[in-house]
Amino acid sequence: MLVARPTARGFRVIDAFSRVTRLGEGLSASGRLSEPAMERTLDALEACVVKLERNQVGRARLVATEACRRAVNGPEFTARITKRTGLVPDIISPAEEAGLALAGCASLLDPLVPWALVFDIGGGSTELVWVRNSAAGQTVMGVQSIPAGVVTLAEQWASELGSNAGYAKVVEQIGSAFRPFESLHTIASLVTGNMVQMLGTSGTVTTLGALHLGLERYDRSQVDGLELSFSDIAAVTRRLAAMSADERADHPCIGPERADLVLAGCAILEAVCRLWPLGRLRVADRGVREGVLLGMMREDSLVGGIRSAP
Repeated sequence: MLVARPTARGFRVIDAFSRVTRLGEGLSASGRLSEPAMERTLDALEACVVKLERNQVGRARLVATEACRRAVNGPEFTARITKRTGLVPDIISPAEEAGLALAGCASLLDPLVPWALVFDIGGGSTELVWVRNSAAGQTVMGVQSIPAGVVTLAEQWASELGSNAGYAKVVEQIGSAFRPFESLHTIASLVTGNMVQMLGTSGTVTTLGALHLGLERYDRSQVDGLELSFSDIAAVTRRLAAMSADERADHPCIGPERADLVLAGCAILEAVCRLWPLGRLRVADRGVREGVLLGMMREDSLVGGIRSAP
């Protein structure tokens, strides 16, 4: 959750809240949101309501993504959210989710590089966005969403992620899911000559950024906008793979909530890096939430927007 006030150049965040609730836990096996996962999420949303009321928020938007899209009881759960908290969630499409993620982090794109590959590794899905980029703004040329995120992979491939051979198998599986996007947009043909930049928004890339910097405690001001080389990413991934589950849980930049998820995120990221070997990526500690804020401001004619190709 973000609470913000509009400013002349965007917005100023005055309050924020986040909690890992694993809403999609068990979804891939059952097709349903589990009662414990829904209760964890409702508890978190009740905490959000307290903050909204304390800050006297006049306008809000709540979006639900892959877990609610896929679950047969997703609409039932959103109705339950409204009944318990008064919040009215929108279950958004993969294309809208990708567009919001791009809008939220577009200010980190280099306007002198004409193309951008933006990705968002979520809990239940991963979105790719192919973007024509210029100083005048961004145009979305293509979007792909695959139903594989850190929670779903960690559940489905838990034993494989613990070995080098299994990890490589997961990377190959994810790469296969992304190849149609490459076939459609031929991004790899533009890899040389500073034609394409890569921007990643997710807990995976921010965690890798913090570990690369050797932070003792996560610091958004140092991570947001950080550039990582692919060799940096590989080195941190090797460190994570060598840690025990307890060591990952004890690390202040990972914690027990993400300890069993971070390797799944690394596998998705490695698949992206292998398919499009650009050599470096920029880390965004911003995304869908910021995109939602900017979208509401755009509706109020306070900021410009991102275009979609006809």
